[in-house]
Amino acid sequence: MSESLPSSSRSEFPTDRQRGAALLQPASRVPLRGWIVTMAGVTVNLCLGILYAWSVWKSDLLFPKGHPERIGAEMPSLNAGWVYLSGTQATVAYSLCGLVFALCMIPGGRVQDRFGPRWGATGSGLFLGGGCVLAGLMKSYLGLILGFGLFGGIGMGLGYAAATPAAVKWFGPHRRGLIVGIVVAGFGAAAIYIAPLAGYLIRNYGLSGSFIGLGCLFAVVIIVAGQFLSEPPAGYIPPGPTLANQTMAAPPEREINWTVRGMLGTWQFYALLVMFIGSAQSGLLVIGNATKILTDVGKEIDLLAKNTWLLAAFGGFVNAAGRVGTGIYSDKIGRMRAYWINGLISAACMAVTPWIMHEKNPTLLFLAIGVAYWQYGGGLALLPAMTADYFGAKDLGLKYGLVFLGWGLAFLMPLAAGYIEDQYKSIDPAFYISTGLLLGTVILSLFMRRPILGTQASLS
Repeated sequence: MSESLPSSSRSEFPTDRQRGAALLQPASRVPLRGWIVTMAGVTVNLCLGILYAWSVWKSDLLFPKGHPERIGAEMPSLNAGWVYLSGTQATVAYSLCGLVFALCMIPGGRVQDRFGPRWGATGSGLFLGGGCVLAGLMKSYLGLILGFGLFGGIGMGLGYAAATPAAVKWFGPHRRGLIVGIVVAGFGAAAIYIAPLAGYLIRNYGLSGSFIGLGCLFAVVIIVAGQFLSEPPAGYIPPGPTLANQTMAAPPEREINWTVRGMLGTWQFYALLVMFIGSAQSGLLVIGNATKILTDVGKEIDLLAKNTWLLAAFGGFVNAAGRVGTGIYSDKIGRMRAYWINGLISAACMAVTPWIMHEKNPTLLFLAIGVAYWQYGGGLALLPAMTADYFGAKDLGLKYGLVFLGWGLAFLMPLAAGYIEDQYKSIDPAFYISTGLLLGTVILSLFMRRPILGTQASLS
């Protein structure tokens, strides 16, 4: 006959019902693990952001200014084996990378939702690192397309889809803008160190050495950092906002989680897609041409002429700051209000950028381009938060992956800009077109409203 435990001892062993009830209570504060996941996501994105330093490579791939007959001619010295490219050709790998990146966010989101973020991060390191090495070894336009454009885009899509959703799930909606801003800031900030590092490697080891060296480095860092990514345990409820006038926190507001099919049946999904195109295309136009723009504007200033990567690195800093900053004030003033404020100011700066370039005023150039970078970075903090706000955090990897297609389509703008410059010997028209697109999506944002659940079938 078993001996019964005293009542005091029995109370130390909670029943299954008690354990379940405790698990469903919101946490008093975010566990340390949530912050570790956030920092791991930042680290992964600090490698994926090689895309934002593309203008450094583009400036070395382009034919010498004023000598279009050199297109297709072999480069000298350290870059022997490479050939000079036209403006359109030098943009194709960059644009293709962005488009493939966006497309791979969808399967990347499914991998993240089903198997967890570590698998996506591991695949990301292998594809991005291997793609950069391939581009360096092939020393050709085709190598850039396959290595950087295709494999690099796959790696970025898998890694980006793993990092942000994993971190968001540890935090409540009241901190969603901040956390998304912190994680994606790593992607924007990457240009701060990659631009000067790539410039140094190109000068000392050539184009191939820069691709191979960075590819090996990023593969190791992404795979290691990815092992620290994880989702909260089943039943975890993130903490809500602290209310100073309450001794006990109110129960968290229930968040409606739409199914993916339900989301696709709303007009708001397509509006978010268009808004992503509008906010991203202007920044991508600037990012893809930053080094070349500074080369033209600052050629009379010795410091700028010798360090043409400065605008790309400066842009990386503002890009990252814009993600965190916009994330913070969007939590206070609302996502849509933050979107149209950023968009209006940036549109004004984009409209005057051609005049600034003709005036060759570096101070105004850094100011105008800085605003464009801020707006662009802010959009990448706002759109994932908007997606979760409108459609719920469950299966966010796939949901945001579908919205993220707008970012990939935005790469048509820098590609079009390369064509415009080749045809008209000026990039000015591209800035005016970009301004119009940005203003159009700002107007669209004024009509946005949270979708209303029509049927229970839309719930996950």
